[in-house]
Amino acid sequence: MTPVVRGVLYVSVWVVLWGTVASLIDWVLLAGEVYGAGSFGQASTFIAYGAATVVLAVRLSGRFLAQDEG
Repeated sequence: MTPVVRGVLYVSVWVVLWGTVASLIDWVLLAGEVYGAGSFGQASTFIAYGAATVVLAVRLSGRFLAQDEG
């Protein structure tokens, strides 16, 4: 697998994980009426999970994006 394909797949997986986790948490908070749709709280939920996802993705990138030897 080329480094470009590996990088695109890596980023794609993290985007899907971010969207899934943030949407599930958002659904719980909306159902619990913690905040309303389109509110600052909803935007904050997605921004916070986006930031956490970026930190995790960068920290784990060395394991998954390292070049294969051989």
